[in-house]
Amino acid sequence: MTSTNDIRRGFLDYFASQGHQIVPSSPLVPQNDPTLMFVNAGMVPFKNVFTGLESRPYSTATSSQKCVRAGGKHNDLDNVGYTARHHTFFEMLGNFSFGDYFKEQAILNAWTLLTREWGLSPDRLTVTVYHNDDQAFDLWRKIAGLPDERIIRIATKDNFWAMGADGPCGPCSEIFFDHGDHIPGGPPGSPDEDGDRFVEIWNLVFMQFLQEADSIVGDLPKPSIDTGMGLERVAAVMQGVPDNYDTDTFKALIAASTALTHTAAEGATKASHRVIADHLRSAGFLVADGVLPANEGRGYVLRRIMRRAMRHAHLLGAKEPLMHRLVPALVAEMGAAYPELVRAQPLIEATLQQEETRFRQTLDKGLKLLDEATAAMRPGDTLAGETAFKLYDTFGFPYDLTEDALRAQDLHVDRAGFDTAMAEQKRAARAAWKGSGAKASDDLWFDIAEESGSTEFTGYAADTGEGEVVALVHDGVRVTEAGAGDTVSIVVNQTPFYGESGGQVGDAGSITNDAGLAATVTDTSKQLGRVFVHHATIDAGTLKVGDAVKLRIDVERRSQIRANHSATHLLHEALRQRLGTHVAQKGSLVAPDRLRFDVSHPVAMSAAELADAELAVNAQIRGNGPVVTRLMTPDEAIEMGAMALFGEKYGDEVRVVSMGADADGTYSIELCGGTHVGALGDIGLFKVVGEGAVSSGIRRVEALTGEAARSYLTARDDKLREAAATLKSSPDEVPARVAALIEDRRRLERELAEAKKALALGGSGGAQAGPEDVGGVAFVGQVLNDFEAKGLRGAVDEAKQRIGSGIAAMVAVNDGRASVAVGVSEDLVGRYDAVGLLRRAVAVLGGQGGGGRPDMAQGGGPDGDKADEAVAAIRAAIAG
Repeated sequence: MTSTNDIRRGFLDYFASQGHQIVPSSPLVPQNDPTLMFVNAGMVPFKNVFTGLESRPYSTATSSQKCVRAGGKHNDLDNVGYTARHHTFFEMLGNFSFGDYFKEQAILNAWTLLTREWGLSPDRLTVTVYHNDDQAFDLWRKIAGLPDERIIRIATKDNFWAMGADGPCGPCSEIFFDHGDHIPGGPPGSPDEDGDRFVEIWNLVFMQFLQEADSIVGDLPKPSIDTGMGLERVAAVMQGVPDNYDTDTFKALIAASTALTHTAAEGATKASHRVIADHLRSAGFLVADGVLPANEGRGYVLRRIMRRAMRHAHLLGAKEPLMHRLVPALVAEMGAAYPELVRAQPLIEATLQQEETRFRQTLDKGLKLLDEATAAMRPGDTLAGETAFKLYDTFGFPYDLTEDALRAQDLHVDRAGFDTAMAEQKRAARAAWKGSGAKASDDLWFDIAEESGSTEFTGYAADTGEGEVVALVHDGVRVTEAGAGDTVSIVVNQTPFYGESGGQVGDAGSITNDAGLAATVTDTSKQLGRVFVHHATIDAGTLKVGDAVKLRIDVERRSQIRANHSATHLLHEALRQRLGTHVAQKGSLVAPDRLRFDVSHPVAMSAAELADAELAVNAQIRGNGPVVTRLMTPDEAIEMGAMALFGEKYGDEVRVVSMGADADGTYSIELCGGTHVGALGDIGLFKVVGEGAVSSGIRRVEALTGEAARSYLTARDDKLREAAATLKSSPDEVPARVAALIEDRRRLERELAEAKKALALGGSGGAQAGPEDVGGVAFVGQVLNDFEAKGLRGAVDEAKQRIGSGIAAMVAVNDGRASVAVGVSEDLVGRYDAVGLLRRAVAVLGGQGGGGRPDMAQGGGPDGDKADEAVAAIRAAIAG
């Protein structure tokens, strides 16, 4: 038997021998067509080559392209498991000519491969041509020798291909294999053509015309060839079976599921095994190409596929998660041809196990509700749309899963009612948002979200991407186009630009297209938590709603942001380990040039504590451990030890970011929707540059990473060397030299203060002022110019000691302001109060209050020119 792997290899080798370049399969997420959810045909990766927007170093190519059809208009999900040839994932073998050969060579290649290389009987092959394509008709007759009755003219669009309303187009020629008259069905174009007897295995597209607005306007300057052969279909032909699920790859996958569930591959369980086998392939390849389960976009399609398979595993009686246990069988069958499966095997298994564990928690409840709702229904009845919506909203049942669950009972679902319930939920969400005090302008974003859905963020894995413009906003008003010089807000269906949230600033970069558009994105915000808005200035060209655009973030800026964001996670854990588990994030700023991290902590952090935390962060950076992201529920995340971050609003699913390692396992585990480095070594270096209070009980740490940290340390080193040169010492000697200079300065200041005091107290004659008799009390009163206020008490005490019994008052004048101190000897405290005497002087000096003890008081005022009057006021108060 010829295996599927042999057929794939044989196809590629044959066309390589004919001069074709073998091109590896592109990822399932389109890189060049923002209107597609997934690559759904072999020619998608070559679309820009066919339109002339891209050139390759070869003019002919061949590939085996991974494809998924499970969303949008190309959606085969509902039929999978119940027919012989419907799949969500399939491989498209193809050969392509970009202006090289045309119809004759394409037909010759196809006929030679099928009949001479692979040995298919010409008698079992039938072809179709477009009804007016006489050239193709004659070529089939000439090259293959087919009789006219087996070259069937088809007048419908089935045999005319177009890339879209505008672009290349041309007639097709399809090749059918006859499985034999024991299989029901008739040839193409007959009333029984939908049977399984005649199966299309290869479609040859002859691109020869150019159309605009669905009308042909001329011939292509370089006619081209695009062909597509379904690998699963030709494998069935080559292996002598009429059913794709009876080919070797599917038989191996089905054998694995029958072994694990102890159920038969045929009979009542047949469809379930087929669904599981097909959906395992889709889920495995999508996860390997970076798609993870989510509630919207590509992630939601993946979740639908996974949950449909998981429900069928439940029908087979599997008591524990099953899908992840089948991944080794998938890798064994297809890993050699697609090494990305081997590399991603651990992630695929973990994602499937996690998703199935979660789904099983709600599956029983949902099925119970469904059983109750359908208990009294009869075949042909329709389930209320509200019930289907409740299953979706409460239990995570995608609409098509409910349809699938009712199929066996011949029951239907009211889709209109489901859509009505969904619309009501959106209306309620809008009302709730308004009720929260949101800005009136948010209505605009609600309208955009309801019309176009949430923006799909592709920036976790990519720095560039393509998108379709779904809305333009200028000065708060939606517009249909904008031109050079306009500052606009641009919304696209998918973007690699991160919208500001969770402390991480929004991305900057550029938006362009092939028509000359150039726009500079200065910031990206996130409205309603799901609409990414690019704030941009259009530098050249015109931008219209519906345009396809290329988006490129500022990679260097994003790299710096990633480093700073990952560093905040490491810093958070380092502080918790050193200061205590009371430390919790209370805010952050993750910018390209710095990071700012606010935490709960009652006192200032010491230099030693900060140095210790910094040392721990840099140790993790040097360890260069990977940064791992997983999706799970908030409860699951917190249960495994993840920390929820301040200010984040969490839905029913979160991203959990793990990084680093210590003796207890993973160093840091946090819930986070931001972008991070791939490995901690990418941070480079971490340096704390500041710590201070934000408010009561909240401390702020400021830090730098990477080049910014290096530049900071270099600048500080330069200043140290400059200081060393000034001090005529080495950098190592600077601390000791500075300490000695400080001590010298303190000594000189003390000596100077003593000299000033002696000079001031000595008066103009140089002798200390003697006391005067005021009402029988010895009194010393002096005005000391350019005397520091902090020396007044000492001067007063010295005067008191000199006179023994009496009162001393000193007024120091500096920069026009006066300070006054009054001292009363102990024996006179009962008769005189220093505080009362002081207040007489302070009032004269224009001040208020002043205080102290009955024996010593000090105060002051702004009117230094009244110093003598202040002394006089004290003298008068003593005299009575």
